[in-house]
Amino acid sequence: MQVEGLSRWPDPPSRVRVFAQEDLHCTVVFLGAVGAKEAQRGWSVARDIAFAQVQGGFGEVRALGNPSRPSALSAIVSDGADELAAMIDRVRGPIARAAGARADTRPPLPHMTVARIQRRATVQDRRAALAWAQALEVRRASFRVTSLGLYTWANDRAQRLFQIVDEHPCQA
Repeated sequence: MQVEGLSRWPDPPSRVRVFAQEDLHCTVVFLGAVGAKEAQRGWSVARDIAFAQVQGGFGEVRALGNPSRPSALSAIVSDGADELAAMIDRVRGPIARAAGARADTRPPLPHMTVARIQRRATVQDRRAALAWAQALEVRRASFRVTSLGLYTWANDRAQRLFQIVDEHPCQA
């Protein structure tokens, strides 16, 4: 996902980790704790699914996850949401089945996680994180999905959280 126009944000409160620019993405399917072999099997299915580039913009930043202990602070896609939701809906089932991962039956919610609240955050830390997130300006930012990527955890998570294992380009 190529993102442009994100303003510099104020420093986050304690117990919030802001994603590096290179880590910004929209999750199409979360494979969970499957092994590398299973993930590759699921990924091989993606090669046979044609999908077009999607572009758009963002609306609000919302806390996602458990409502009483949200963990993800995410920019919700506004412009392009229908197209991105259709892409997610079309590819996540076949990939998850091929990988042996649990199927996600919820309606797709196109979003880009920009920060995470740490597990050890107190109630006060979470309140501060939510207030910080609501003040983030993302409405002027735009995105373009040009490829589908298979991600894993980065080897050195001090710098980045994720690394791309493989990519399939979208059709122009």
